[in-house]
Amino acid sequence: MAKKDGQGRVLKKVLRRIGPYRPQLVASLVLALATVALQLYVPILVGRAVDCIVGTNQVDFAAMGKILLQIALVASGSALAQWCMGEMNNRITFAVVRDVRQEAFCHIQELPLSYLDAHPQGQTVSRVIADVDQFADGLLMGFTQLLTGVMTILGTLVFMLRLNWKIALVVILITPVSLLVARFVASRTYSMFRLQSETRGRQTALIDETIGELKVVQAFGHQDKSQAEFDQVNEELRKCSLRAIFFSSITNPSTRFVNALVYAGVGLTGALSCMSGGITVGGLTSFLSYANQYTKPFNEISGVVTELQNALACAGRVFDLIEAPARTPDPASPVRLDHARGQVDIDHVSFSYTKDKPLIQNFSLHVRPGQRVAIVGPTGCGKTTMINLLMRFYDVDGGDIRVDGVSTRDMTREDLRRSFGMVLQDTWLKAGTIRENIAMGRPDATEEEIQAAARAAHAHSFIRRLPQGYDTVIGESGGSLSQGQKQLLCIARVMLCLPPMLILDEATSSIDTRTEQRIQKAFAQLMEGRTSFIVAHRLSTIQEADVILVMRDGQIIEQGTHEALLRRQGFYARLYNSQFVQA
Repeated sequence: MAKKDGQGRVLKKVLRRIGPYRPQLVASLVLALATVALQLYVPILVGRAVDCIVGTNQVDFAAMGKILLQIALVASGSALAQWCMGEMNNRITFAVVRDVRQEAFCHIQELPLSYLDAHPQGQTVSRVIADVDQFADGLLMGFTQLLTGVMTILGTLVFMLRLNWKIALVVILITPVSLLVARFVASRTYSMFRLQSETRGRQTALIDETIGELKVVQAFGHQDKSQAEFDQVNEELRKCSLRAIFFSSITNPSTRFVNALVYAGVGLTGALSCMSGGITVGGLTSFLSYANQYTKPFNEISGVVTELQNALACAGRVFDLIEAPARTPDPASPVRLDHARGQVDIDHVSFSYTKDKPLIQNFSLHVRPGQRVAIVGPTGCGKTTMINLLMRFYDVDGGDIRVDGVSTRDMTREDLRRSFGMVLQDTWLKAGTIRENIAMGRPDATEEEIQAAARAAHAHSFIRRLPQGYDTVIGESGGSLSQGQKQLLCIARVMLCLPPMLILDEATSSIDTRTEQRIQKAFAQLMEGRTSFIVAHRLSTIQEADVILVMRDGQIIEQGTHEALLRRQGFYARLYNSQFVQA
């Protein structure tokens, strides 16, 4: 029952998204009704044409000619209505698919990083691309064949009852068998198609990860293991796809068998009625044609039901993404932070990525405007996590973070992040020109300002050597640029914006020593009068910091200047000596 209810909820969500296109849907229904009505009128005309043949050399050619002309006109009208209906159904389907994709992509922008960290990138891509495509295929088949199929069944019953209700009764009595068979199979295929969709998402995630990190795979000789992982998930997809398709394909031959019984029943009872004078030969011809038209939609509907099971399973995964909890919204009446001075207060903050593994507990820190704060410690102690909390990429579990006395929860994320300039180990570059990447934070910057920022970051010289200089187009990951060149562009971006606060997380980790020394001087000038948070593993880069925070297991265990911490001979001194004192 739970699966059926889940499928019902998904169907309601689909119908809700079709709602805005109700006028087009009504037009499609009218066209479907016209198509079916004209198609069902043809057997009546054929029956009349047969009755024009009374016997040998007794054919009413004049009446038959008129009937054949009517058949031609009715068939043409039916074909035109069917074409218009198909065009309308395509418009509705792909408008709904466009809306669903747009809704999913917009929601991704509002998802918290915790969701994206917990779900592989390939699975999210699979939901927005592959699952929506499967949903579109099922929805289009539903519009095109399901509506006309149901109308054809109802229409043929009406015509058959008008021709001879006794023969029609035979058809009505056998029909429920076909419906029961279709329902029995359909009720069991939804979960199979959902498993197929989930496995396909896992496969997409694995392919995306392997291609994206192909250098790492090859560097560590991981090809065979990656191939084995792919073979395993590929085999799982083969098995669940084969099972879903096999069980769904049972519907068609089962309904065809029932339909054959219907046709045989109509032929037998119709022949007996014709011999007793209860129906004409033309009437029996029409009835047999209706029997064919009546049973054909059952085969189509069984195929449509199978596709709808797949479509609803895929739609369910897309709606799971759309309905995933969004990040905490900005306050309705935020406090503006137009010109931050740079005072930062971290008051008894607690945070953990997973509730059962505490990371930062009861962390407090007061940073004065213009102060340079270095954060050091072993891997996993919470250094980068503090940066994530400062920028509100994650919200704290307890305590508060204030900038210039204002809680970061009381201001918009845009205002908060505009006050910070970040240079991280991981570079952020978009597809576009070098100029656009440097001016990302200040799109209105002049050419002179962009080049001055590039010179300050020591990026101007290598940019000039590129084929089109500042107009050189790079990919979203930097294209053929080296890791160091990418990092220089990110540094130039900060040099251009000149924000009141800086976050430098291993900002020169990919740069050669000579260039690093120059950039450190540029950073020293940039940090004058600006609050700066410096995360570093190389302790030589933070010796000039106003205060050094030594973190361990989410706690500040030591605090002071470089010289004071060395004199204390504590944890910082051991870290420093491990880097600079040879055994």
